[in-house]
Amino acid sequence: MMDHFLFFTELASMPVYDVKGRRLGRVKDAALVPLVNSSRIDRYLVGGGDAWLTIRYDQVRSISLEEGIFLSDEHLTPYHDDEYMLRLGRDLLDQQIIDVTGRKVVRVTDLTFEVRPDGTRDTLIVSDVDIGVRSILRRLFQGVLPPLWIRRLQAPIPPRSIRWEFCNVVEPDPLRRLRLNISYRKLESIHPADLADIVEDLAPAEREAIFETIDSEVAAETLSEVDPKMQASILESLEPEKAADIVEEMAPDEAADVLSGLEEETSEDILEEMDSEPKTEVQELLEFEQDTAGGLMNTEYVALHDNATVANAMAALKGNEELLENLNVLFLIDEEDRLSAAIPLARLFLAPPDGRLKDLAAETLLQVTVEEHQDRVVELFDKYNLLTLPVVSENGKLNGVITADDVISVLRQK
Repeated sequence: MMDHFLFFTELASMPVYDVKGRRLGRVKDAALVPLVNSSRIDRYLVGGGDAWLTIRYDQVRSISLEEGIFLSDEHLTPYHDDEYMLRLGRDLLDQQIIDVTGRKVVRVTDLTFEVRPDGTRDTLIVSDVDIGVRSILRRLFQGVLPPLWIRRLQAPIPPRSIRWEFCNVVEPDPLRRLRLNISYRKLESIHPADLADIVEDLAPAEREAIFETIDSEVAAETLSEVDPKMQASILESLEPEKAADIVEEMAPDEAADVLSGLEEETSEDILEEMDSEPKTEVQELLEFEQDTAGGLMNTEYVALHDNATVANAMAALKGNEELLENLNVLFLIDEEDRLSAAIPLARLFLAPPDGRLKDLAAETLLQVTVEEHQDRVVELFDKYNLLTLPVVSENGKLNGVITADDVISVLRQK
């Protein structure tokens, strides 16, 4: 009777017979060739005596848990390690992989195959990665009890597994990653905060591999969510050019915070690779002490001259769409760039297009200078329930803004 599924723990050590029914040896490992097919077992590695043999998937006639593997072709070749093969026993079993849907790092304890009849042969398709107690039990009794006994023993235990298509293998070596056709595109759809949790659970080489490969904008959002102590080690592990691409995508204040935690030489190497505009913004912020308003502020805000109208404001918002998600106030400045008023964004939608922004200004204009200590900033946010606080120079020029998430970061560090 044909089994519809098979576990790797059952496949390993399964006997293999040639076309005349003579035993050739036992399965030692099995391999995928992802460039050819990402889930079909392409090679079986069989140990017989002192040498291993390689059996192609199309040389297998039948696969049975009770009887073993029978071949339809005797032209076998000695095993030689192939850089395009992902060996399941060596490269996956007991390794950490990423569960994309569960947004977590898991350790592989077994694999489940679908036994799929394919014309005159049986083919194994990797269907699930097993991570629960069931698979641990199978590993514990592997080679001690017959496979059918182990199946009966595990029956009362609920299965825990992840579909193979929802798994992401992490391969640190860039060349091997390319040869194995391993991509981290699945990770780019994960929320940056969840991806940061995943990254923090990986070893340094695996973290570096992910940040080397994923989109720079996703990498920047993720790096912003990573523990500050780990941010520095990640950037230091990357080539300056790649690190610069990521830092450029970060908010200027976050970029400055990250670079301030690096060795001075490393920070300068990254700045050297950055484009001039973001580089200038970050360098200006690096001049401030981290525990001051200048060290907390960012330069992402919208300011208009104090004679501007509602229509001018709406045009300015359309020209700064990338800021809209976190924007809740506009600022007015005079001819000398001094802060003169703050306009709550919600008031724009109740005013006529030709209305003057100055008439919509908040009654009280709260502000701090760049030298103000962060403790005072936190007090103001708490006392007045602020979402945004403008930061000005000694002569009142608008230099930047502090937002609630900046204050939350300060409180978390405490």
